Parts: sequence; structure tokens; C-alpha cells
Amino acid sequence: MTTRTADVAIVGGGIVGLALADALLDARPGSEVVVLDKEGRLGAHASGRNSGVMHAGFYYSPDSLKAQLTRRGNVMLHEFCDEHDVPVRHCGKLVVAQHEDDLPALDKLLARAAANGVPVESVDEERARELEPLARTIGRALWSPTTSSADPQAVLDALAARVRRRGGEILLGAEVTAAGPGVVSTGHDTFHVGHVVNAAGLQADRIARLFGMCDDYAVLPFKGLYWYGSWQPGRLQRHVYPVPDARNPFLGVHLTVTVDGRAKIGPTAIPALWRESYGGVGGWSRQDAAEIARVFPRFLSSPHHDVPGLIRSELPKYWRRHLVKQARRLVPSVRSADFTTRGRPGVRAQLLHLPTSRLEMDFVVRGDARSTHVLNAVSPAWTSSLAVAEHVVNDLLARVES
Repeated sequence: MTTRTADVAIVGGGIVGLALADALLDARPGSEVVVLDKEGRLGAHASGRNSGVMHAGFYYSPDSLKAQLTRRGNVMLHEFCDEHDVPVRHCGKLVVAQHEDDLPALDKLLARAAANGVPVESVDEERARELEPLARTIGRALWSPTTSSADPQAVLDALAARVRRRGGEILLGAEVTAAGPGVVSTGHDTFHVGHVVNAAGLQADRIARLFGMCDDYAVLPFKGLYWYGSWQPGRLQRHVYPVPDARNPFLGVHLTVTVDGRAKIGPTAIPALWRESYGGVGGWSRQDAAEIARVFPRFLSSPHHDVPGLIRSELPKYWRRHLVKQARRLVPSVRSADFTTRGRPGVRAQLLHLPTSRLEMDFVVRGDARSTHVLNAVSPAWTSSLAVAEHVVNDLLARVES
């Protein structure tokens, strides 16, 4: 065990952790910033497993951090990709109505887009067919021209390279075993630091509790499954999404276009029994299972969400044919035989607010002069990452310097 020093230690080397390191080094060149990640490679969790959709920011309440930071993050991420030669597919997105009852919600999304300053257009059925001939909508649809696609791993690798060029250190295989104000320990090193930043994703609530910053929240993991199509690249031209259920922080089964033009169906939002539940019993944790057994009953009885309905709708999506059937409501030409390649499952680290039994809809950031904790960094955190980092670092520096 060696003892080291650093100005800032960042726990978690996902997209948010790397963006925070990047923003700190930009704001304070020459600072000693070390990023600690427990895995042996970057992108092992959500940052390397998400859909790669660069969201525009029109879903979220105008007074939320998600609205503010997704709109700006979309711009910043596009600029970053252009600067670092990371390919982007500027495909745009259609939000379609599956039945007439969806139309009032579609209008609310349009109004929210206007309030958030996000360019979104209401289009009729004819215009929707011109934009995406394979999609089906009832009455009208929403067109989002600034929604795009990129490869999440390519973005992560390019950002890691910039962090290193700016003088930051990224340590892989460095699982944090103990932490507190001014100190972080791994199996190999103990760091004495001026500030600890927690961007640990699936483990963020546990790290935050070591600092007394997260006693009122607990992570509930939700598994996302994807299936890739065998269609010729470019056959599906646009992302196609349903109108989301406003009671839950999930967007429903949709079709997306990858940066190389492949069509993809997903994700699900299936409650998981442990945090790193990517397949089989890999990542099984007795601690996770015990925590979820204690917390899940609160969620199940929540007055804020239709949890029994969510479970009834999500569990059948473990079966590919059922998931494809859901997607066929958006794009009638979808066939089960064409979507047989399984994508990498992801797990959403969704926070549940324990006093109210309510899923947290917004990003949550807490901190003091010695530590900062980025909690509930769920979708669209990948899109928003550079703006989240800018926001968090500005606040962090203000607290430290006050």
C-alpha cells in the first residue's frame, strides 16, 4: 500500500467522471486530478452500454437540471465529436402517436420543447412519412432535428485521451475500498486529497453514504435489453419513439439508428435483482439482493407510480418476440426474424427517494467543501455529461473557494 496526494480524486471513470476530470483540468490547468475506476477497462458499465442517442432535451420539466443540461450538453457533445473526429449520425427523431389518446401528451411535449428552447416541430402524417417512411403515427408526430447518434465507446475513449493530455491520471482496476473527507483508499493506494468527487454510477449512493450525503436515497437497478436488426444499414433513417408514460422516468420501447446505420430495438426497463445484472449470475451480489429486498416493497406500494402495471408491461419483454411486437406498433415492417442479435445489456442506476417512495426524475448533485456527489446520473447523462461537468465544477469551485 502506497500513500499519494492529489488535488482531486474522482471515483468512477464513466462518461460523467471523465467529463468532470476534463472540466476540472480545463478550469484549473496543472491541478493533480486522478480518476479511480474499479474495472480493468473503460465503458464496462452504463457509459459503454447505452443507446448512443444524443438527446435534444425536450422531455424534461423546464425547471429541472435535465432540461438545462441536456439542451446544452447536446450542443457541447456535438462540438466535442466534431473536434475529435468522432463520427455522428445526424438522423433526428420522430415521436409518434400510437392512438388518438396520445395526442394531448404529444402537445404537452411540444410545449415543453418550446419552454426548454429545444427546436421541435409538430408534423402531420404525410410529413412524418416523408421523414421516416417506415414509421406509423396517428394524426401527427413530433420531429426533433437535433437528436443524433454516436458510438458511446468512441466518445469515452476520446474524452479519456483528452483528460490524459491535460495532465489527468486514470487508474483502472482501482476499486475504492474506503473513503471520507480528504482521503480515498483502493486496494493499492491511499490518496490524501483536497476534494473527493463521487461519480460512481451504480455505486454512487454507497460512496455518498460514506460522507453522510445519501441517507434518503437508494439505488433501484433496472435492466435494459436491446436487439439489433439485420436490415441493410440506412433502411431505418430516423429514431422512432413512442409518447412516454409521464408517471415513470422511462421512454418506452423504441427504435434507434446507430452511428453506422443499424436499426436497434429497446431498451426494456425491467427491475433487476442486483446492480451489475448484465447476464446470467455474473456480478451477483448478496449485498445488492438484500438491499433491493428491503427497498423494493416501498417502490411497489408507491402512490406516485403504477408499479404493478410497470412490472406487467416490462417482464414479458425478456422475450424477444414480445419486445419486437411492441416496436411493431411504431414501425409496422418490423419482424421478429429480423432482430435476432442481442446487444450488450445495460443497467440503469435509478434512485428511489425513501421518504416518499418516489423515483427521482432529475439529476441530483450534493456536496460540501470536501466532497461532491453526482447522484442519479441516469439517461440522458451520456448526452449531458459535458454540461453536467461544467455545472458541477463551477459549483464545486465556488464552494471550495468561499
